[in-house]
Amino acid sequence: MKKVYATAEEAVADVSDGVTAMFGGFGLSGNPENLIKALHIKGVKDLTVISNNCGTDDFGLGFLLKDRLIKKIIASYVGENKTFERQMLAGEVEVELNPQGTLAERIRAGGAGIEAFYTPTGVGTVIAEGKETREINGKMCVLETALRADYAFVKAWKGDTAGNLIYRLTSRNFNPMMATAGKITIAEVEELVEVGELDPNDIHTPGIFVQRIIQGKDYQKPIEKRTTRPRPQEGA
Repeated sequence: MKKVYATAEEAVADVSDGVTAMFGGFGLSGNPENLIKALHIKGVKDLTVISNNCGTDDFGLGFLLKDRLIKKIIASYVGENKTFERQMLAGEVEVELNPQGTLAERIRAGGAGIEAFYTPTGVGTVIAEGKETREINGKMCVLETALRADYAFVKAWKGDTAGNLIYRLTSRNFNPMMATAGKITIAEVEELVEVGELDPNDIHTPGIFVQRIIQGKDYQKPIEKRTTRPRPQEGA
């Protein structure tokens, strides 16, 4: 089975309007930048997006949001994206906010074949409205359903031509679990190598979960919100 595609545009060529798509990353770290740009160029619309957040106004998923290509967002964090905030408050995009741990577990459950699970997180809040609740070991819990997607778009540090992936640092927060929860998982990597060049002990996502892979390029790796402290004055 051919997994390596020459460009991001070729890898997303069959993505159609109205699909549900997961996008890896935490803030702007570990975003599948090339795949997002390719989807933006393609103009695929009415997307249901599952992601920790929706990028910023001028980067990441913010590109899709700004052009109103997203119909619904399932996320845990509105973040620094003012476009997201405006569209949400105006009712122009449907938003389902989740506690961050619950969102992560819903995605992990989807990849593991677990249809639903009980958690005490969110009991007694709007998160639990309309959901089944049950007392377990003396704690009230709410039933949360698994999340899966038609496509999962992920970013890894290294990958091989069989689709085995290695992530670095913050990018491991959502990318690995999303890779297991997509019907079709498309990965972009900073370095693409031949089979056998990755140490099997270092692999985070086995290639069985990845259907397509590309060599990424022109990574910007922006900082979402730069925070610095004043430099001490000389002689102080």
